[in-house]
Amino acid sequence: MTTGDDVNDLGPFMNSAGILIYRGAGSGLEVLLVHPGGPFWRHKDLGAWSIPKGEVRAGEPPETAARREFAEELGQTLGGELMDLGTVRQRAGKVVRCYAGRGDFEVAAVKSDLFEIEWPPRSGRRAAFPEIDRAAWFNTAVAKEKLLPSQRIFVDRLAERLSRG
Repeated sequence: MTTGDDVNDLGPFMNSAGILIYRGAGSGLEVLLVHPGGPFWRHKDLGAWSIPKGEVRAGEPPETAARREFAEELGQTLGGELMDLGTVRQRAGKVVRCYAGRGDFEVAAVKSDLFEIEWPPRSGRRAAFPEIDRAAWFNTAVAKEKLLPSQRIFVDRLAERLSRG
């Protein structure tokens, strides 16, 4: 797992950025997570959710990419200052930089961009699916169960940063 705070320490491996939105504080802290869309993820729950994130384009600052991906996946923009929660390397090798920001979004209003794949496999037909099929607020204990294992550290880092003021 990579934990560096300098984006330059990752070189060409830094390829994804996202935002962990939170509301509340202390034992009432909640975070917003997204569930990936598409047929592969349809029946997966624990360990399948993610922070809203996506690819960092060549020459694009990671925070800019995180804000863009947030808007694409949730259909809502996020203003305000973000705190950098560092990076993790996911199991497949992708490095994700996470930012956190305070916000309160109505998850029923989430409208995600679509992606297209061949479905069913080897059918020759293309089908469109939302990048995310739902979003939800979770307390930190439940969020850590729902999140991809590699991203759970972001919840811990956020709670630690908030407890320090």
